[in-house]
Amino acid sequence: MNNKLDCRILIVDDEEDILTAGRIFLKQHFTFVRTEPNPNKIPYHLQNDNYDVIMLDMNYTAGATNSKEGFTWLSRILEIDPAAVVILITAYGDVELAVRALKEGATDFVLKPWQNEKLLATLTAACRLRKSTQEVKTLVDKQRHLNQALNAHYSDFIGVSAPMQKVYQTIEKVGSTDANVLILGENGTGKELAARALHRKSRRADEAFVSVDLGAVSETLFESELFGHAKGAFTDAKDDRAGRFEVASGGTLFLDEIGNLSLALQSKLLTALQSRQITRLGTNKPKNIDIRLVCATNMPLYEMVPQGRFRQDLLYRINTVELHLPPLRERKEDIPLLAEHFLNLYSRKYQKGNLGLDKATLKKLAEYHWPGNIRELDHAIERAVILSDQSTLLPADFNFMQPTPAQPALMEDYTLEMLERMMVQKILSKHAGNITHAARELGITRTALYRRIEKYGL
Repeated sequence: MNNKLDCRILIVDDEEDILTAGRIFLKQHFTFVRTEPNPNKIPYHLQNDNYDVIMLDMNYTAGATNSKEGFTWLSRILEIDPAAVVILITAYGDVELAVRALKEGATDFVLKPWQNEKLLATLTAACRLRKSTQEVKTLVDKQRHLNQALNAHYSDFIGVSAPMQKVYQTIEKVGSTDANVLILGENGTGKELAARALHRKSRRADEAFVSVDLGAVSETLFESELFGHAKGAFTDAKDDRAGRFEVASGGTLFLDEIGNLSLALQSKLLTALQSRQITRLGTNKPKNIDIRLVCATNMPLYEMVPQGRFRQDLLYRINTVELHLPPLRERKEDIPLLAEHFLNLYSRKYQKGNLGLDKATLKKLAEYHWPGNIRELDHAIERAVILSDQSTLLPADFNFMQPTPAQPALMEDYTLEMLERMMVQKILSKHAGNITHAARELGITRTALYRRIEKYGL
C-alpha cells in the first residue's frame, strides 16, 4: 500500500498467535514489521537494526504474572537506546503494573486481546513520537555543531601586544560574572569576537549566544525582532514567534551597534532591561527573561548623552564594565600573527596549498594604517589569496590607499563622525555607488550603510 506509515516495528512476545496477528495486521499499515518470540534476542535486534517502536510483552515464563521479566527487558532496552519508544503488551490484570512501567520509561501500553483500531492509533502516535524525537535530536546536534563551528571561528582572538593583554585580562576578570559589558571600539576591531569570548568564560557558556545587529533592525520591526509576536499581531505575523530576548534567555544577548538606536527604541529597550520581562506583540502577558547582556558600539555614547541622542539611564544600565578594543594601528606587533592566521585560513578554503608572506609584504602590512582594522586585514588577505598565482604573497598583491601628508593616518583633528563620513564617501566612490560591494568592504550590512548615507546626506 502506498499510504503505509514509514515506521519500523519490532514485536516481542512468546505467543505465536499474538505475533502472527500483529504481523498480518500491522504490515498493512507500516513499512516494516518484525516479530521475535525470544526476548533474549532483543539486544541483537537493537544492535543490528533500527526500530522506531518496540512492542514488548510483560511476561515470558509460563504461568508468570508479576511482569518482572517485562521490567527487566524494558530497562535493558532503555540502556541500549535511551530514546527507545516501547509499547507494552499486557493482560487486563496487569494494568497497574503497566502504569508503573510507564513511570519507568515505557511510552504506552496495549491490552491483549487488542482492538485493531486502538492498536493502530497507539502505534501511529508512537511512530510519530519517535520521528519527532529524532528530528529534535537532529536539530540539537546541528545547533551544537553550529555553535562549535562558530566558537572555533571566533576562538582565534589573536594578539600578544600590550593593548591586547589588557583586553584578555578584563575578559578573564569579567567573563565569569553576570555583569553587563559595553564593548567600545572602531569598526572591524573584533567586538563580536570579544562578546563571544565573554560568553565562553561565563557560567552560561553551554546556553545560547544570540547576536543582534541593531543597525539592521528597522524601527517598525524592533519590538517584533527583540520581543517576539503572537500570530495575527500584524499583517505578516503568520505564526507565534519568540523574540531574541526569549531565545537568549539563560544565555548571552549581544546587541551590536547599540549607538544607532533612536531615543524611542532606547526607551523600550531600557524598560525590558529594568523589568527583566518582555511582552510579545499582540499579547498582554509578560514573560520573564534571564540574560547576560553585552552591547557594542563604535559611536561616542558619552558625547551623545549631553547632545540628547543617547539616554543616560540606558548607558548606566548597559555599562557595568567597559571593554575597550584597540584599533589595529595601535597593535602593529599583532599584524604578522593575524596575517599568518588569515593566510592559513584562506589557503585551505581556496585550496591554494601552503602560501607564505615575504618580509617585504609583512613590512608593507605593518606600515599601513588599517582604517578598517582587523576586518580590512581579513578581506585584504582573502583577496590576495584568491588573485595570487604565486606560492608567496608579494607587496604587489596588496593595493592600499595611503594617507597623504595633509591627511595623516591618525587624523587627530577629526571627530569620529567626520572620519566615518569620509570613509563611507570614499568607499562608495571606489565602488561607483554599488551598495552591496561598498557595504562588504566596510564590513557592515546594506541596511546599516543606507542609514549612514541618509545620516551624512551622501
